[in-house]
Amino acid sequence: MHKQLAILTLLLNGLLPVGGMASVSPDRTNLVQAILSEDASEQASLLKQLANANDPWIEQTLAAWRQGAVYIYETNETRTPFMLDAAVDANGRAKGLRVLDTLPIPDQRFEASELTPADTNAKLRKAIKITLDLFALNKIDRRMRRDAVVKIGQEQNPEYLAHLETKLKVETDPEVRKALREAVAITHLASEDSGVRQSAINSLREMRSLNGLAFLQPLPDAKDRASPTHTAIREIESYMWRGNLIGTAFRGVSLAAVLLVAALGLAITFGLMRIINMAHGEIMMVGAYTTYCVQNVFRSWFGAGTAGFESYFIAALVASFVTAGLVGLVLERCVVRFLYKRPLESLLATWGVSLVLQQLFRHVFGAANVQVSSPEWLSGSFVTYDVLFAYNRLFVIGFAAFIVVGTFLLLTRTSLGLQIRASMQNSAMASCLGVRTERVNMLTFALGCGLAGMAGACLAQIGNVGPGLGQNYIIDCFMVVVLGGVGNLLGTILAAFGIGVTDQIMQPFLGAVMGKILVLGAIILFLQWRPAGLFVTRTRNLED
Repeated sequence: MHKQLAILTLLLNGLLPVGGMASVSPDRTNLVQAILSEDASEQASLLKQLANANDPWIEQTLAAWRQGAVYIYETNETRTPFMLDAAVDANGRAKGLRVLDTLPIPDQRFEASELTPADTNAKLRKAIKITLDLFALNKIDRRMRRDAVVKIGQEQNPEYLAHLETKLKVETDPEVRKALREAVAITHLASEDSGVRQSAINSLREMRSLNGLAFLQPLPDAKDRASPTHTAIREIESYMWRGNLIGTAFRGVSLAAVLLVAALGLAITFGLMRIINMAHGEIMMVGAYTTYCVQNVFRSWFGAGTAGFESYFIAALVASFVTAGLVGLVLERCVVRFLYKRPLESLLATWGVSLVLQQLFRHVFGAANVQVSSPEWLSGSFVTYDVLFAYNRLFVIGFAAFIVVGTFLLLTRTSLGLQIRASMQNSAMASCLGVRTERVNMLTFALGCGLAGMAGACLAQIGNVGPGLGQNYIIDCFMVVVLGGVGNLLGTILAAFGIGVTDQIMQPFLGAVMGKILVLGAIILFLQWRPAGLFVTRTRNLED
């Protein structure tokens, strides 16, 4: 009956054309009535009815009303709520869009400075805020719903309880349901009923609620060791400690995997061939930009979001290996082969190559970072102990293990691997036995660069891709190879994990910069004690 009277009132005021009655929702009718009403209790009642409205225009209007951007157009017989269109003419005047149906007011343009906003007061603005907060509970995206529930729960406003409990009955997503239960319990902590508070404390303890911890700690009996509140705090803190431990371990392992993938190619070119390749970071950049190009090709062929596009990253890994390997092949033939056993000259020459490659990519792709999108199967994550495990980082960890095993098998179980090891240990003897050492050197350097290219493809999934990508990792790569022992694969693995985990342990206490400085200082001190690194590689050449 109330809505019928509201529509009849709008008809009589000329706000609603007779032919358009069916196209206007009752929620918009209530919104117009709330704006025009001079009765505070009626406005509050109408706003409560809008809490479950699924209309973006209503949400936009409420936000504008709260900020004083809703106006009333008055004639002799009508009062029409409206907002200004974003587009303005040459005189700075805009159309007035009616709140009821978004249609412009005929033959009228307005300037904001000449208008008087619809009346609001502190109580009304609070009611509008509550409605807007509850509006977010209807979002399609589950993350947005969850974030809205967390925000509402932290306010401990009992006016939200009925809506939260209603949503809990219909919500199907586990994460959002947990957030709803948590929000209800946190709100009940502010209740004057001791039984309700006790039930809320037990609920937060059972849920191991990290959000609830901040609300439990200020309670009067929080420090009483015999109280349920203290027990809940202790159990939640224990749960949080385990979560932090797991999170630190995962971040350390994922960083170690990134370093290992990035350093594995350098372990071959520097560790086995004794070539100080300062362009190694730029070779990784070649792999990253190759991934960007492959992504664009697949998008043009199949379209974004299709099954064909989702497979682009597999093709990008292969393309990155081939492209970076070819770049390494050209670099070895044109520069590096003249500089074997001349480490300082190779350092300067490859540093010059790195500068050339950086400027080349700046010229071709621009100085700004390019956007590399993760395929759907690498975009998600799962949560354990409130720790987020991202699929792209899990992939990098698995991929690092894969290429380590592949490299080990190549070096120890194949004819090429045997020739590589023979050439690196004693090139002259290997040549006398028929090994084409020049060809082996060329293929070895190309292999190391190919692995660097695949590292760049992986880095494109977890970081920015730009001309400076390689410079972010080159120092860490050298630290990993030198600390592990030059040319030792096991040492490279252990060094990568040691640096990665230590860095993540130090960061929460010292910050990212000081943590890295401390790790670098520790490595320098360790190398003073063991200059050859964790494992000493003994060859005939070194013993001479």
